[in-house]
Amino acid sequence: MTIQYRVIIVGAGIVGASIARILSMYGNFDVRLVEKEPDVGWGVSKANTSIIHPGHEEDPNTHPLRAELCKKGSEIWREWARELDIPAKWPGELMVFTNEEEEESARKYVELAKINKIPGVRIVYGEELKHMEPYVNPDAVGAVYAPTAGAISPFEAVIAVVENAVDNCVKLLTETEVKGVRVQGGKVVGAETNRGFIEGDILINATGLHADKISHMACVEPNFFIRPRRGEYLLFDEDVKVKPIRILHTTPTPITKGVYATTTVHGNLMIGPTAEDLPLDAKDETSTSTGGLEKMWKEAGKILMELPPRSKVVRTFAGLRPEPPDGHWLLKAYDDPWGFVNVAGMRSPGLTAAPAIAYYILDQMVKLFDIRLLKKRNWNPYRRGIVGLNGSSLHEIDELIKKNPDYGEVLCYCKMVSKAEILEAVERMKKIGVKTITIDGVKFRTCAGMGRCQGSFCRWRIALLISQYTNTPLDKVVVKKATYGIGDVKVLLRAMLQTDS
Repeated sequence: MTIQYRVIIVGAGIVGASIARILSMYGNFDVRLVEKEPDVGWGVSKANTSIIHPGHEEDPNTHPLRAELCKKGSEIWREWARELDIPAKWPGELMVFTNEEEEESARKYVELAKINKIPGVRIVYGEELKHMEPYVNPDAVGAVYAPTAGAISPFEAVIAVVENAVDNCVKLLTETEVKGVRVQGGKVVGAETNRGFIEGDILINATGLHADKISHMACVEPNFFIRPRRGEYLLFDEDVKVKPIRILHTTPTPITKGVYATTTVHGNLMIGPTAEDLPLDAKDETSTSTGGLEKMWKEAGKILMELPPRSKVVRTFAGLRPEPPDGHWLLKAYDDPWGFVNVAGMRSPGLTAAPAIAYYILDQMVKLFDIRLLKKRNWNPYRRGIVGLNGSSLHEIDELIKKNPDYGEVLCYCKMVSKAEILEAVERMKKIGVKTITIDGVKFRTCAGMGRCQGSFCRWRIALLISQYTNTPLDKVVVKKATYGIGDVKVLLRAMLQTDS
């Protein structure tokens, strides 16, 4: 007889979502994916460089687990991107060096590639470099070429993985914050949350920046602390002249893989990140700084032929990376208390390694908790993304409109997003269990509001649709974590007139 374990995964970022998907393959687990935010992927996962790293920058002598899982994760993502219809591309990367000192530093990554068995990594010079990347700085001496590097849409990746996990019987609980881990008789029995107690036999801590806090709730690893490391970015309009074909970046430093210049899967030039260690209590500090943005501008000038006009910047933003002590990931299942699992300190290359981390955690659970796996016969590996106008031919658009006239009403002109796509995004949020339908949730699923005007034209239209289709007052529709605050604006004037009278 197969024993079924009630599993609570805390944190619906890319790592927690990946673990949920892997566990959904087996009949041994009844999985609850718990997220404190209104939607999935709103933490560390949504604001990063979006790179699927090949693995040649990981030193197996210093960080063997990172090196192993980065390589495996990079390989798995090619399969997952196909199965889950996630926007991704595989252009390869160039680690650019501009002098002899940087070249000497870069050469070690070719040697690491050999040790880690990363295929095709080599140094290119001169005309070959310029042929590979026409937009590289002509003063560049050469570069380390890694052909297996890729780029992905990280927020769409989380959404896709969660949708597939839910289709395979995982239950998502949003707006549910874990306040305590209950242990009885040396075993995990569940989690105390703002929405009540959730029973569980196994609790997997995948909470990103706050994984140390959850671990301490279970009296596990009391000396383990996560420091937030801020990375700032510049995002440019799609029509800039210089958009690299490959992924370009400077030679890494001891704390960062370097400043990148990439063309995202959505066609924008993106430059970043910085790497700034913040105090332990600054885990919500995602503001940008003049100094940080200027530093990126200077670094990007080393690798690009020319920089676009600053007027072409459509957005600046910052993400936070959970930096563990000495850069070591904490991937461990415990028998004291039995049932607790740490997936903590997921600094770069956490996004790349996420699928491999999920398999690794399953293996740790099977060994320590003595689980005999029973694979589901009806497990479905596939998920389709929202079909959109952007990138479709005129014939394809005509066919879409014939099937659904809402495709003929464009709400976001910058990204060419139709009413039909917005409404499908709303329905998909409802299907996976999102309680509060947000403007940001729509944006991350359709790219509406990510263009040149950053939602100035379409945001209120999207808010109106959400209001109509969810029976939510217009001024109560949520953007980020606050209400949008539009509606009957004259109500304030009437209130003033009544007071005066």
